[in-house]
Amino acid sequence: MSRAFVKEHDSDYLEDVADRPVSDHPNDVTEAGLKQIEAAVEAAGQAYAKAQAAADRSALAAAARDLRYWTARRASARVIAAPRDPSEVRFGTSVTILRDDGREQTFRIVGEDEADPAHGSISHASPLARAMFGKRVGDVVAAGTSEAEIIRIR
Repeated sequence: MSRAFVKEHDSDYLEDVADRPVSDHPNDVTEAGLKQIEAAVEAAGQAYAKAQAAADRSALAAAARDLRYWTARRASARVIAAPRDPSEVRFGTSVTILRDDGREQTFRIVGEDEADPAHGSISHASPLARAMFGKRVGDVVAAGTSEAEIIRIR
């Protein structure tokens, strides 16, 4: 077939959608995080089936990419139980910090895929979480360009 009769975006359509990058950090998750991943696998599978039924090559490529990503994340997920002893910062704890400017902020340390700082959860791989791991109430940690004191751990 002549190239004149083929749309450019139709050829090699799977190569047009790059795979989602997978973090090099351990895929530690909370139980809720694993459920979120499982829901994402299900949603990606449904999107794939819908795109396949509609013969929508662009949507099919995007859904296939998402399905590969979420399947890999589910396969590598390690559920970490919430710590029973809140005396030091660990994965799954909620930590309240007091910043230099007087603001109090509370974050729960969770897996990368479930982190949502705007809603109070940060990734265990984030600089703030890494700075807080192993610390106790009263310890001071680097928080962005300033410092913050840990005032509560739950």
